[in-house]
Amino acid sequence: MTLSPNIGPKELEQYREYLMTIADLQIEPVLRRKLDASDVVQQTMLEAHSRLNDFRGSTSAELAGWLKRILLNNLIDCVRGYRRERRDIARERSLDDSLNRSSLRLEACLAAEQSSPSLKVSRDEEGLQLSEALSRLPDAQREALVLQHWHGWSIDQIAKQMGRSRAAVAGLLKRGLKGLREEMKRETDRKIP
Repeated sequence: MTLSPNIGPKELEQYREYLMTIADLQIEPVLRRKLDASDVVQQTMLEAHSRLNDFRGSTSAELAGWLKRILLNNLIDCVRGYRRERRDIARERSLDDSLNRSSLRLEACLAAEQSSPSLKVSRDEEGLQLSEALSRLPDAQREALVLQHWHGWSIDQIAKQMGRSRAAVAGLLKRGLKGLREEMKRETDRKIP
């Protein structure tokens, strides 16, 4: 999708949920008590708005990539700030690699191999829809889904993190996936005239 030459706050705002999902996927559960994804996304939106003249792309996919890069830089700065005193090179991992992996996992949830430009645009739009659908789920369901499907945690690990029983976590996952499918279907139905 080609963007209008006058991109403003309204156009940028369409990407907020997408960036929130990516930030949620990147922030390790142990850092969530110290680092709020919404703060990092807000900083990203402010920077993007102030640097809008620097954006050289013309498609929504290029804008999403540009915003993702700003988000990545902000996440790296925040994580470094929290870990500065506990520098242990052996425990560090590349946030850039992690972001790319989680973005790929997010896209893999939507479709298998798609290679044409029109299918890529479609997949990017579906990624935005998935982000929005995830944001509409209850917090506990969203957290359980993110921990299992994006961080690769077991039900036991999730139960310990969330302070719930295995059965409760299994229920959250089941209801979360069902709710996610329903939200995605509603979104698709809204777009079909």
